Amino acid sequence: MLAILQKLEEKRAAARMGGGQARIDAQHKKGRLTARERIDVLLDEGSFEEVDTYVEHNCVDFGMDQQHIPGDGVVTGSGTINGRLVFVFSQDFTVFGGSLSERHAQKICKIMDMALKVGAPVIGLNDSGGARIQEGVASLGGYAEVFQRNVLASGVVPQISVIMGPCAGGAVYSPAMTDFIFMVKDSSYMFVTGPDVVKTVTNEVVTQEELGGAVTHTAKSGVADVAFENDIEALLATRDFFDYLPLSNREAVPARPTNDPWDRIDESLDTLIPDSANKPYDMKELIAKVVDEGDFFEVQPTHAGNIICGFGRIEGRTVGIVANQPMVLAGCLDINSSKKAGRFVRFCDAFDIPIVTFVDVPGFLPGTAQEHNGIIKHGAKLLFAYAEATVPKITVITRKAYGGAYDVMSSKHLRGDFNYAWPTAEIAVMGAKGAVEIIFRKDIGDAEKIAERTKEYEARFANPFVAASKGFIDEVIMPHSTRKRIALGLRKLRNKSLENPWKKHDNIPL
Repeated sequence: MLAILQKLEEKRAAARMGGGQARIDAQHKKGRLTARERIDVLLDEGSFEEVDTYVEHNCVDFGMDQQHIPGDGVVTGSGTINGRLVFVFSQDFTVFGGSLSERHAQKICKIMDMALKVGAPVIGLNDSGGARIQEGVASLGGYAEVFQRNVLASGVVPQISVIMGPCAGGAVYSPAMTDFIFMVKDSSYMFVTGPDVVKTVTNEVVTQEELGGAVTHTAKSGVADVAFENDIEALLATRDFFDYLPLSNREAVPARPTNDPWDRIDESLDTLIPDSANKPYDMKELIAKVVDEGDFFEVQPTHAGNIICGFGRIEGRTVGIVANQPMVLAGCLDINSSKKAGRFVRFCDAFDIPIVTFVDVPGFLPGTAQEHNGIIKHGAKLLFAYAEATVPKITVITRKAYGGAYDVMSSKHLRGDFNYAWPTAEIAVMGAKGAVEIIFRKDIGDAEKIAERTKEYEARFANPFVAASKGFIDEVIMPHSTRKRIALGLRKLRNKSLENPWKKHDNIPL
């Protein structure tokens, strides 16, 4: 018996060593943790239970039958984050460069299937050179098996991808179908075709970092959500982020104790809006003053900055927050902001997370670039997302809400539950100047008349009371009581029940 136990210990030790000490050292030299070290940082101490520790590949070509390493390049299992169950896979770059084989894929699929069965999130720590070339089409089949599970799990359990090394070729499509992607600066990259292929085909010379690094994907492409400085920071932030998410679409949002009073009044909000309608202000200040303890986790903070998306808590319960940002493009909606917010709203709706929307939007961004690149279709994504959402929806209009953008931003007409406006709100088809120049175009040469008409239009529409008189605004509230109103609204909506007509699925304007 003791001999058998000794053998088990030896096998476990071999699995823990992965590709060996030399490769572990090489990984550390690059500033990266190993697959197991990453799991240790991510999960609660001692909670990780590994499965398929001894799985090996089944390839016999190109000398692979002589190279067998237990685990086959991925560590899989489950554990807890702050006591809540989560399933994890962590690719091991020290074993065949973390490349995906048929058995490697089967290991990932097994824990994804289990996560779906029990209703718990999946976190993937990606660090892989791609498909294992020696296995040919078998490894491609493995990718497709993982992709299929990403799709089946979408909207059922939260899926988070943390890119902590290379992720190239077909490998990128699994993270792309997960809910959130975190990356590590100067250490991780994602692209369908690498710099060498790009140079051969298009003659462009580009580095890995420029082509698909963390900064590129979090600022330019919008593929990833947040870029972190190193592995530790990324993993600790993932722990923090995980606390906002429900375990599945059948579980309630998590609640944590808070000492922040639900009815806290913040007098400084009464002077947040500048006297001049053309002056910006920072919408993040409002968010920080409304949520519990000012704690807000923003997603995609460096992409499409004209809209803010992220998670906060009210009375300890998670809420999704969407807000126009007057500091960037005057808060206009454009292609990137519509896609960013549309996807975020759909995530919240899928997991029954209430949505709080702060509105200060002068309209959609004009220009040929926007029109030719499909602002109509892309803007419709955000409209569609809000319209189909059945979760509690609370909207606060702080200043401008003009034109179609007023409709899009969770208006009463899109089944908003509580729609509030500050006294500074202006709800109209367009700004006074533009409106007057159209209505009174015959007077355009007469500056005095135009100024008079503009004043008249402002008096008529540059306030929230016209919309309130029609029931489109439920109440004009004092800015300082915004948190209290939202907290009360969320309490009332806790048992909200609303169903869309039966359908196989919708056809969102992709």
